[in-house]
Amino acid sequence: MVQTGNDIVSDWQQPEDNFDYVKKDVMIPMRDGVKLHTVIMIPKGAHDLPILLERTPYNASGFAPNNSPHMKDAVWSGDTDWADGSYILVWQDIRGKYGSEGDYVMVRPPRGPLNPTKTDDTTDAYDTIDWLVKNVDQSNGRVGMIGSSYDGWTVTMALLDPHPALKVAAPESPMVDGWMGDDWFHNGAFRLGNLDYFTGQMTQAGSGPSLPRWGYDDYSNFLRAGSAGAMAREHGLDKLPFWQRLTAHPAYDAFWQLQAVDKMVAAHPTNIPTIWLQGFWDQEDIYGATHAWEALKKKGYGDTNHLVIGPWWHSQINRSAEHLGPLKWKGDTARDFRQQELIPFFNQYLRDGAPAHPMPQAMIYNPAENHWQDFANWTVSDKQQRTPLYLQADMGLGFGKAAAGEDSYVSDPAKPVPYLQRPIPADNEDRWRTWLVQDQRFVSDRQDVLSYQTPVLTKAVKLEGAPFADIFAKTTGTAGDFVVKLIDVYPPTYPEQPEMGGYQLPIALDILRGRYRNSFSDPSPIPANKVQEYKFRLPTVNYTFKPGHRIMVQIQSTLFPVYDRNPQKYVPNIFHAKPSDYQKATISIQHGAPGASAVLLPVVGQ
Repeated sequence: MVQTGNDIVSDWQQPEDNFDYVKKDVMIPMRDGVKLHTVIMIPKGAHDLPILLERTPYNASGFAPNNSPHMKDAVWSGDTDWADGSYILVWQDIRGKYGSEGDYVMVRPPRGPLNPTKTDDTTDAYDTIDWLVKNVDQSNGRVGMIGSSYDGWTVTMALLDPHPALKVAAPESPMVDGWMGDDWFHNGAFRLGNLDYFTGQMTQAGSGPSLPRWGYDDYSNFLRAGSAGAMAREHGLDKLPFWQRLTAHPAYDAFWQLQAVDKMVAAHPTNIPTIWLQGFWDQEDIYGATHAWEALKKKGYGDTNHLVIGPWWHSQINRSAEHLGPLKWKGDTARDFRQQELIPFFNQYLRDGAPAHPMPQAMIYNPAENHWQDFANWTVSDKQQRTPLYLQADMGLGFGKAAAGEDSYVSDPAKPVPYLQRPIPADNEDRWRTWLVQDQRFVSDRQDVLSYQTPVLTKAVKLEGAPFADIFAKTTGTAGDFVVKLIDVYPPTYPEQPEMGGYQLPIALDILRGRYRNSFSDPSPIPANKVQEYKFRLPTVNYTFKPGHRIMVQIQSTLFPVYDRNPQKYVPNIFHAKPSDYQKATISIQHGAPGASAVLLPVVGQ
């Protein structure tokens, strides 16, 4: 038989008679004429169904990756429970990403001083919803929005000026304030993993590459490169507009304040029922949901806004969650929440005749007691009553005031404290997801880590709220960082789970760049050899330290390579620090008068 011509058939179409859904790719026009690529999945025979919308920079087509005739099997894990034939699922590429037209701007600021155009992700969400309810005949004209991380940010932006058809929303681990405590910085300390993210997001419309690596261990890779700015220049990131903007604003100035979404939602609150979802050990966006919810509650919108904190890593709400690292839960906490709480909550606002599904003001898992707790009035504020847990002599920790003294360590930028036991491979997703529950014994004996602990507890200590680190310290340098960890130390033997014997489990930890100790917007050098106060909030907790356990507080000056190293010599902009700027410093932590270092705990029931 002669073999000529083209074996690729130009007009072939896959038979889909046995599919239980219809999948459409459309380009939805925005008010300025730019068209956004949108994937719509409609159950066959559908009528009067609500729409579930997610807007993303991560490839809308990838949310239905499987060529299956069954809708449930075609979608990714986060949408499996929604793909039961009772929802129309919609995913959209935001401007400039993947199949959408227009220019991509990282977390595009709202229209105003930072965005002089007439469009933003608020108008794009509005225009998208308007088109969907007018052109998807199978819908009932009601829309819910959902999404995690960056996609949680797009949900939050839609809430600033919502379309009338938007009836309910769930921002999951939303990126809310990139300087204060989400992706880019924590209290001014830059997160080095962003360099990979930036090349992946901003070097092409699709998925770009990660940074090249010299070796297997990222600790060595980032240490060899020097400053974050030096590594960015080495790999061409200094050509990226967003990197140029970010490095030009290392402090919390108007550039960051004007795009802080928690401030935006408080200034433009709505009555749309919203669940703000967060992971207890969210390694990427642990700040956003709690602070946006707190801002809305403070404005009097607590009745329509609900806070949920589950025992999860970042975005684990969309996957299975029977455990987190060595911690084991009762059942699949994410699946159960989706099926028993989240979907019924959406149904009541999106379907006629759906049963009411009232949510408590806050629904927060207690990992130590291994169950959910409902709170009718969950309150977190700087004025909340907190109990000082004081650093004591001989590395002790207690609720009674300590005698005067100090403990010192040498912080050497050439030998920073690792956040994981080395080697730290760049591409090990499981280790990255679970680093916040890493057993801290691997650093507790380092000379540059101070570990204070209580005697064995004889009664439970229950925390509800946000702890604060309140550290008094002096340094021989003129700059420096402080990392504070609140840790649950398990008994030496633990029959329920023997491998947890002696485990040092972090409950809440964070970092403060010392130049911002007095003001986040106006940095200042640290006066050498003079005691200064470093007070900052740790992540929100709902946790019980049980009898037989101990409470530990660890203090250190580096957490590498999650955060860039502080030179410990004051320079105007750490992104531009030279190798000679990195210097050893002796850090002296004070306890007792006049510098009563403590962690301020939101203790209840005592």
